[in-house]
Amino acid sequence: MRVAVSQPEENLRKAEAWISEASRRGSDIICFPEMNITGYDVDAGLRRSAEPLPGAISERLCAMARRHATVILAGLAEQAADGGVFASHVVAAPEGWRGVYRKLHIAPPESAVFTAGRNVPVFDAAGIRFGIELCYDAHFPDLSTRLALQGVHAIFMPHASPRGTPEEKRASWMRHLPARAFDNGVFVVACNQTGDNGAGMVFPGVALVFGPDGRLIAADAAGREGLLLATLDAELLAAVRRHPMRYFLPHRRPELYDLH
Repeated sequence: MRVAVSQPEENLRKAEAWISEASRRGSDIICFPEMNITGYDVDAGLRRSAEPLPGAISERLCAMARRHATVILAGLAEQAADGGVFASHVVAAPEGWRGVYRKLHIAPPESAVFTAGRNVPVFDAAGIRFGIELCYDAHFPDLSTRLALQGVHAIFMPHASPRGTPEEKRASWMRHLPARAFDNGVFVVACNQTGDNGAGMVFPGVALVFGPDGRLIAADAAGREGLLLATLDAELLAAVRRHPMRYFLPHRRPELYDLH
């Protein structure tokens, strides 16, 4: 299958332009950065743009998925039942609504605004099983392993990370994202917001795709909006997983490391 990773600055109308382009270029899935629809901020005023799910935004995303025959992974602020706000990523497929991932690990600067999710869902669409981790989530290896044990082939890692230049962001990701792929035998697809959010944050962009052997498949560190396409090769995944010294997951001994 082919995936596309987009780095838009604005809203649904701009997102649809990227969805159309990804579809035209043969992508089965397009992944947008964390909170690309409502925008990312750590101000309590974010509650004004949060909406419950499913809702108007998710309905529009499902309509776009049908129109362009592409699975869409998009981020928004979700209104929680108790009045809190989740940093959420929705999955909209041509067949309809597939569900939502709510960020599990809330970074310290976000703690006054966001509510932590509690579930680790997996999604089946476009012929693969995948999980989602949002930004700070990627720093917790146990989460990637949990998803791998749930049978995912790929983990999508949308970010809203404002620190550093594109080169610095790429170097930072190269320290830990290849390990998430290599240790668990999964593809890792990461993308970041780009541009100025108008609230004091400037995002450096960057999109990287890693194979289940931890090797870099595709990269864009140009620091501007763009569309990065990569093929997630089923044969590469199979080759890693049938190799006794390249697929580590079946040889775990969890009884030895109860970490609670």
